[in-house]
Amino acid sequence: MAYRAYNLMDRLRRIRHDDRGFSLVLVGLGFLAMLSASMLAIDVGMFMNARAQAQNAADAGAHAGATALAFNSFTDHSANGPAVRGAINAAQTNLVAGVAPSVLPEDVTFPFNATTGQFDQVQVHVYRTGARGNALDTLIGQFFNNPKADIGAVATATAAPANAEDCVLPFTIPDKWIDKNCAAPPCQWQPDSTFDAYDKSHNPIPNPDIYVPPGSKEATGYSPITDKGLQLVLKSNNQSKTAPSFYNPWDLPGSVGGDDYRDNIGGCNSHLAEIGDDMTPENGNMVGPTKEGTDMLIAQDPNAYWNTSCNCVKGSDPKYGTSPRIRVLPLYDPMIYETGQQTGKSGPQLKIVNYLGFFVEGVTGAGQVTGRITPISGKVSGTGTPPVGAFPMAILIVK
Repeated sequence: MAYRAYNLMDRLRRIRHDDRGFSLVLVGLGFLAMLSASMLAIDVGMFMNARAQAQNAADAGAHAGATALAFNSFTDHSANGPAVRGAINAAQTNLVAGVAPSVLPEDVTFPFNATTGQFDQVQVHVYRTGARGNALDTLIGQFFNNPKADIGAVATATAAPANAEDCVLPFTIPDKWIDKNCAAPPCQWQPDSTFDAYDKSHNPIPNPDIYVPPGSKEATGYSPITDKGLQLVLKSNNQSKTAPSFYNPWDLPGSVGGDDYRDNIGGCNSHLAEIGDDMTPENGNMVGPTKEGTDMLIAQDPNAYWNTSCNCVKGSDPKYGTSPRIRVLPLYDPMIYETGQQTGKSGPQLKIVNYLGFFVEGVTGAGQVTGRITPISGKVSGTGTPPVGAFPMAILIVK
């Protein structure tokens, strides 16, 4: 009996000190830890990817909202207005982890821009959260009592003034001014008004018309809001009047003569024209090339027309995002031009001060071009500062 007791104790001591198979325990624990870490990494990676997708959705919504604000209605901030609806639709088109994010009308706001003094910004919040009933499911988080995760993002876009354009037309008209001289006051600027600052003896008149260029909140120029849809009938300028109804041909850099002038109307010249640039006058007879170039332009999108009900272009070929018949018309400073004419400087003084969106409706054999004012997008050039009051808008994500 004593021998058996000793043998049992000896075996127990050997078992206690025997570490064979212990590595299997370590492998099992390591595998469990590695599996947990892998699942956690999957959760984290999924959250990061969903966060990036949410930001893309917010960016898209803000960009679409600012675009609608600039080109559809600057003042309509209502839940069913183009800016709010455009922002919501664009944001929800961008899925977050395979599901459209929640974006309600109250998630689209219009912060005040202290720089411009206007409500020209659109801010969009997007959500995949428990409060909205669409939170993300977790993999490892549910084992730690976190079965759901909230994801959200916010972006702000602005319709900022632009200072540069390409594809500009090779003819120009004066920017809009305040008319102080008319036959029957009170005076009001009309498309057939003339800019009056000097008398017939080239002396300044006591009460001249007033022009304030972009760069000031008192700028008098054309507005994409109040002048949208206004019809202008442009005629070849005899250089004896400064009037919206008379255009001056000019040579884009690298272009000269009637053929280039015609092609710059019918097609797109990629030269980037900036506010402040001088325009070299084309002194030849451009009636024929104006007619030919405008016919070429209209032929690109012949079914497009101006619809007065929506105050917009309809019937354009779907392959165009924007009808090619919407062109950029550069505007010159009427005071500089008129002063140059009155002081005997050689040739008209043409300097770009602004731009006009111009939908070309038609042209006569005499080179008379009819069109409608319409909002346009523009570019922000690093060599200049976009002035407050510029007509074109650049849609930028600012936050």
